[in-house]
Amino acid sequence: MPTTQALLLSSIVLLGTSSGCTTTGAVALRPDGTPGPQECPAKALEVMRYLKLRVGDASLAELDANQIDARRITLYDGPIESILKDDLGTLEATTRLYGQVWTSGPQVVIRWYEAHPPDSDKVPICAVARLSRDQMRKLPESKPGMAILDGSVAAAYIVDAFR
Repeated sequence: MPTTQALLLSSIVLLGTSSGCTTTGAVALRPDGTPGPQECPAKALEVMRYLKLRVGDASLAELDANQIDARRITLYDGPIESILKDDLGTLEATTRLYGQVWTSGPQVVIRWYEAHPPDSDKVPICAVARLSRDQMRKLPESKPGMAILDGSVAAAYIVDAFR
């Protein structure tokens, strides 16, 4: 990691860790069980500005750190640990993303609230998993509280609010 980038990241780590920010609390659910709108915390917006992460910036991510390169993966409602496959702004590949999975609706919803770069501390972010062509849609054999997806990779998109 270049020296300037390391200094920038260490400054951001201080910002992020001093806030004690993870998720913004309970998320209201829609009638179909998918999460409703949620604000991105001010501290996460500030950290993302310092990291030069802009709304719409994206990188591929392995959705579940325990199911890398699987043809099919099974996700369960609750916390998730993902891994960036490529750099995302100043966050380098292998950065861990921590967030939440919801499987109740027709498609899986993943929101990431923290990033943990290699050799650094966790920082707050706001990002979502996206794939076009209904690829986040659960397969028919999925059961309540879980979802089976074809493939283990999606794009991690930076957002300024969860909609």
